[in-house]
Amino acid sequence: MTTTGLRTAPTVVKLGGSCLEDLAGSWWDDLAEHSGTRPLVLVHGWSKPLRKLGPRYREPSAILRDRYGNQSRWTTPEVIADIKTVSAELGADVLGRLEARGITAERVLGSDGLVTAGPGERFWWKDKQLVELENLVGPITDVDPSALKNLQPGHAYLVTPLARNAEGREVNTDGDRAAAAVAGAVGAHDLVLVTDVAHLLIDGEPVREISAGAAAAFRDKGATGGMRKKLRAAGEALEGGAGRVVIGSAPVSELLAGRAGTAITRT
Repeated sequence: MTTTGLRTAPTVVKLGGSCLEDLAGSWWDDLAEHSGTRPLVLVHGWSKPLRKLGPRYREPSAILRDRYGNQSRWTTPEVIADIKTVSAELGADVLGRLEARGITAERVLGSDGLVTAGPGERFWWKDKQLVELENLVGPITDVDPSALKNLQPGHAYLVTPLARNAEGREVNTDGDRAAAAVAGAVGAHDLVLVTDVAHLLIDGEPVREISAGAAAAFRDKGATGGMRKKLRAAGEALEGGAGRVVIGSAPVSELLAGRAGTAITRT
């Protein structure tokens, strides 16, 4: 990609649900300054606000594991409704922060024509048995970038990563992987995964830069929990055309300049 292309390519930023409310005003100042020069798409998580909504979301039974060991929130139509409730409140806060800093912004539900999902797993472990359960989740199969019509500097989109499946039902998707799919669809050069950890650690040592191949090897052998999902999303973003994925907790400009976080590159 040329220098001109880098300046005009969108930046996609995944805002982790666990860290959103802890981001300082200076962090938002930095994001607004970046958005003034590059089109910006934000994809948000909702884990922390959903857990605050009610005790059932903090119980171990709220999380399912499939036959391959992958975790998923047990999602029913009622859970979808609660996700939309907390996402609307979260969205109003994020859009307000951006607009107060001179960035126009709009919220888009992924299920409103942006994100399509395929069939989800049918069998899940429950009470130490593999049983068939309705779980409204599914892997992302397509992102239609035409739903983001105003990609230009000074304007931001905030995407709620729900999707719609072939039956027309709204389903839950993984936010990091949704951000990766959106990055590929809009031609983003950079995907930034903002989380509550400063950088990737391997053998206790911080990693500033790592290739996609080495990151995938660590993901399969040493990564756990949320970092494993983020590394999977990073690989998918790079395969989809992104030039770089950065993981960290610092301001976006610091992460993109290589002064903080971990950069994952194609080679």
